[in-house]
Amino acid sequence: MQETAAPAPANTPGQPGFRTPRLLADLVHHQALCRPAAVALGGEGGSLDYGSLSQQLHLMGGWLAARGVSRGERVAVYLDKRQEFVIACFGAGGVGAVFVPVNPVLKAEQVAHILRDCDVRVLVTAGARLQSLAEVLPDCPALREVLLVDAPPAGLVLPPALRLHDWTELQGAQPQEAVAPVLDSDMAAILYTSGSTGKPKGVVLSHRNLVLGAQSVAQYLGNHAGDVLLAALPLSFDAGFSQLTTGFLVGAKVVLLNYLMPRDVLKALDREGITGLTAVPPLYIQLTQLAWPEGAGRSLRYFANTGGRMPRETLDRLRERLPQAAPFLMYGLTEAFRSTYLPPAEVDRRPDSIGQAIPNAEILVLREDGSLCDPEEPGELVHRGPLVGLGYWNDAEKTAERYKPLPAGVGGREAGLQLPEYAVFSGDTVRRDAEGFLYFIGRRDEMIKTSGYRVSPVEVEELLYRSGLVGECAAYGLPHEQLGQCIEVVFCPPEGAEADPAALLAFCKKHMPAYLVPARLLPVSGPLPRNPNGKIDRKRLQQQAGSAEA
Repeated sequence: MQETAAPAPANTPGQPGFRTPRLLADLVHHQALCRPAAVALGGEGGSLDYGSLSQQLHLMGGWLAARGVSRGERVAVYLDKRQEFVIACFGAGGVGAVFVPVNPVLKAEQVAHILRDCDVRVLVTAGARLQSLAEVLPDCPALREVLLVDAPPAGLVLPPALRLHDWTELQGAQPQEAVAPVLDSDMAAILYTSGSTGKPKGVVLSHRNLVLGAQSVAQYLGNHAGDVLLAALPLSFDAGFSQLTTGFLVGAKVVLLNYLMPRDVLKALDREGITGLTAVPPLYIQLTQLAWPEGAGRSLRYFANTGGRMPRETLDRLRERLPQAAPFLMYGLTEAFRSTYLPPAEVDRRPDSIGQAIPNAEILVLREDGSLCDPEEPGELVHRGPLVGLGYWNDAEKTAERYKPLPAGVGGREAGLQLPEYAVFSGDTVRRDAEGFLYFIGRRDEMIKTSGYRVSPVEVEELLYRSGLVGECAAYGLPHEQLGQCIEVVFCPPEGAEADPAALLAFCKKHMPAYLVPARLLPVSGPLPRNPNGKIDRKRLQQQAGSAEA
């Protein structure tokens, strides 16, 4: 990629009045001011230093401004992990535009839903991906510009209203300020959830959400300029994009990795000298089932878990193989970026805990009437503070379900305050112990009601992983005339082993109370299905099982 020098607009770092990052792109511009030659991005596309990346962001903003893109308009990015993805997302804020990262595993109809739902004006993508969207683009009336990072495919036919552009046009762009001021409370991004229970919904995040989120996470992970972070999660996933924001905040190097097999992640750890790895439990489960070369992962300073509970067996194996790496167990909501973490010093004492609130957030456990729960009393996890997002895009009903005014007298809300403070009511049931540590019980819409008990599928899965007979598993409830619901489990064996449902059932009967023992254990030969964020798609398995039962 050509590195063309560009003068900085007057309201960017390096000019009088600039102190600390306020907008998303400031994370890069600040490092370009302080450490321009430090490497910002690595991976298959080569290295890009902070000075060059900052220049590219200015050029991206100038190109968008020349197309008439203004404050609040949406720019979708439908790419795998590559430098152009980063440039398009961070550069959109230069003119006050809103970036919409689209998971690269989504198919045409899912992508079209996102483009229509938030009236995307500009799409940044690759030729092959654009070809796959050709049939659905006529149904996206707001789309006007398509920016390709490579050559267009032969025979491509686009709607007449669409204008096709080449990435090289950025090099001739003139950096330009936004027509209107961009505030840290303005929209910066719309992140679409996986949509496992229906159409994906867009979570709207502000510049403040993203910048303060980076500061919070970098603080408890101890990130610094010497770190090398592996971006293995999808960048459309809040925890995946967080690798960029936390890395850029401190001037670290972020390595972009598009992996096909878990072994590719293992190889990247040593090849790139990775010091920080954040992943979801299914990937960690797969990694622990591989044969690790001697000394693999020796550069890791920490590994962090998000997107679900880490099975105890998996955690123990990781700690055996990575004794020098600190484990961080985390819990997060896209609607509030991140909520809790368990400090490494507490892992041995309370490995089942999701920890305590991250810096600059308060986590409450509330009853249905809005009052605070007592210690050990189950209640709804509620997140308050500056990381709370701006709601769901164009969906007042769903926003009202999750984003609610905080009751007076709860947290820092005194009765005399007139303006409401909105918090995220997660829908997750947790409990808090006497020392203030939180424990996940389950999602309200996933809880299994059987024999008069409320059972978390996570509780069942955790016990199954301890058997050593399971590589991956998913538990869910199915209607049952006598029990209300019965528990069914789909599982695959560990790599290189044969499925043994009889032995697994014997383990369950020995180690579980009767109401937890699955009514059926269904073995499958391959990995379980994932949603676009890499999590095991429990809801999809439940729906498939329900259809088969019917």
